[in-house]
Amino acid sequence: MRRIRYYSRIGALAGSLLLCLIPHLLWRAVGRRSHWPRRFLGLAARAVGARVRIEGHPFHGDSFIIANHVSWIDILALGGATGAAFVAHDGIAGWPLIGWLAAQNNTLFVARNRRGALTDQIEALRAALAGHQPVALFPEGTTSDGLSLLPFKPSLLAVLLPPPREVMIQAVHIDYGAATADIAWHSNEPADHNVRRLLERPGRLDVTLRFLEPFDPSLYPDRKQLAGVTREKIAASIAMHLPPFAPATAPV
Repeated sequence: MRRIRYYSRIGALAGSLLLCLIPHLLWRAVGRRSHWPRRFLGLAARAVGARVRIEGHPFHGDSFIIANHVSWIDILALGGATGAAFVAHDGIAGWPLIGWLAAQNNTLFVARNRRGALTDQIEALRAALAGHQPVALFPEGTTSDGLSLLPFKPSLLAVLLPPPREVMIQAVHIDYGAATADIAWHSNEPADHNVRRLLERPGRLDVTLRFLEPFDPSLYPDRKQLAGVTREKIAASIAMHLPPFAPATAPV
């Protein structure tokens, strides 16, 4: 059964891609903004068994989304729900097919270890924010166990000091509920092992996206303050919604 689930979900992912790719390329060919990447991400989330539920109210103006990071499924769920372009490390750009697909959704690739790259990255992010597509950042820089938060890296938040246009920050708590421990991609688990394990997983996967109250970044004119207040909002939501098996006071 595990093998059947694996290949059926791979087939569903391929079907989702074929359904969205041709109209996306046609939209791009005539110079129109394509919403097909968002549709693909939503379909891809369902293809891998995820069922996304939204709590709160996604901000419909120009927004900078900051979320906790638990799994690669976060991108499918959050991208499908918001249409956001993601900030990702530049290594992904070189992944076969995945890098190209990420670029179709206007992913901003940043170099983590290149000295002197921060200024160029902030300018690229500023240019991305000048459009009307939401931008999403996982400031932990990697995935966690889903029950706690790693320290937030505030460097890229300098783009909001000041922002290139009126932008609201919206924190999002991505919650897999009782399945969190099984879904979380951490402890140096190889990527291919994690993907296969999740695609072989039985049953549906309930994902809750909790959109917290948006706020104006100009209220916190320091990137460390911005990172701190956003982290506090997500940490408070995690503490309020710990699954039954989790410690009563999970470290955040």
